[in-house]
Amino acid sequence: MTKFSDLKLGPKVQKAIEEAGYVVPTPIQAQAIPAALEGRDILGIAQTGTGKTASFTLPMITQLARGRAKARMPRSLVLAPTRELAAQVAENFDTYSKHVKLTKALLIGGVSFKEQDALIDKGVDVLIATPGRLLDHFERGKLLLTDVKIMVVDEADRMLDMGFIPDIERIFSLVPFTRQTLFFSATMAPEIERITNTFLSNPHRVEVARQATASETIEQTVLMFRPSRKDRSASEKRKALRELIDGEGDRLKNAIIFCNRKTDVDIVAKSLKKYGYDSAPIHGDLDQSLRNSTLEGFRGGDLRILVASDVAARGLDVPSVTHVFNFDVPSHAEDYVHRIGRTGRAGRDGKAITICQPSDEKNLEDVEKLLERTIPRIEVEATAAPVHEAAPVEAPQSVVEAPSPAEEKPAEQRAPETAQPDEKPVDQRPTDKRRGSRTRNRGQDDKSGPVVGMGDHLPYFIEKSFEERFGS
Repeated sequence: MTKFSDLKLGPKVQKAIEEAGYVVPTPIQAQAIPAALEGRDILGIAQTGTGKTASFTLPMITQLARGRAKARMPRSLVLAPTRELAAQVAENFDTYSKHVKLTKALLIGGVSFKEQDALIDKGVDVLIATPGRLLDHFERGKLLLTDVKIMVVDEADRMLDMGFIPDIERIFSLVPFTRQTLFFSATMAPEIERITNTFLSNPHRVEVARQATASETIEQTVLMFRPSRKDRSASEKRKALRELIDGEGDRLKNAIIFCNRKTDVDIVAKSLKKYGYDSAPIHGDLDQSLRNSTLEGFRGGDLRILVASDVAARGLDVPSVTHVFNFDVPSHAEDYVHRIGRTGRAGRDGKAITICQPSDEKNLEDVEKLLERTIPRIEVEATAAPVHEAAPVEAPQSVVEAPSPAEEKPAEQRAPETAQPDEKPVDQRPTDKRRGSRTRNRGQDDKSGPVVGMGDHLPYFIEKSFEERFGS
């Protein structure tokens, strides 16, 4: 069995690994690290949770241990698709380089340019950035990439999904041709093949699992959701989610709920919080400081449920997530693998439950085609609940008082407005301007009886012919 001590890493890096408690590398680490130390380009393909980050941070630290960076000219560059993933890579460097004197800078949105410029001006050995912010600094003349010796593209397929292809190609044109390039990805799309053929030189390919496979330790199920009415679909779907959470009981220590749209992330998080669940949202439109504090609360155990967009689907290292809920089936099948990969990490058991409504069935077919398996179904037919049962606090069943304007309930809890039995319905038929009288609607009781086959809008001149024949 290969151990970290067999991988020819620097002694100071080996010491940091031992202090972190790691002894045996993961398969992708065991295959990628020796080739990276030889200076070869790497194309690493592995599912989430397999240790891709350490596969490039450990050899980079060993190679950069000697030498010194010049002002505004970083010696290495790591590109990440999201702020959270970039921050996680920075944490890995802090962990493994504690005994090596290396400087680093993190260039992400939501942070002052002035603070980042100050770090770059001092010279950094490791520059970790999102593509957009990196190019912002370059265009402002604050950064030169002509001394980059090692370039890493992390979560390459996610970069492509998010539309970073032009930025990636431009960044490649700014770094030296003689650099060492490391590409790491969870899936191998045809577009990535094109990029690697263009920018990598005879790469060492490392593939430790079939493309886009889910861990065998994750139990997967799908709730086939059918709303009782179209206008109640959203509220009934949120109710179904709460029932799924409650059904897991004590087995659910913490969970991530994924939504396709940012607006749904906010709505679901707010709804769960209203019903007493410890939840908070995270997506790309939130302030960076709020995103950081939310993630820290979830990692530290202070927050039980994280409601997220796909910004959190990849690369976030929270090893003990017990459950993942897909409030929506993702529109890209590969995203399903990355979402559920947040649970069942490092050999732990996990559970992933997906809610699928009729409009999502085509996406579910794509997911199962990618996985090459059928996910077990749970059939539940939604039923509209009475008002007093839908509210968080149950009201007396004998009388349900109308709420005051200040205490008005959400639309999903309000009963449809119908006339009371002892009230006389108001005649709301349109008035004919020529006669000043009410025109009759189809199917309404009168002496002539219902008019059949005339459509919803009966012309007055036709109705008048019936009145003359049968009487008004």
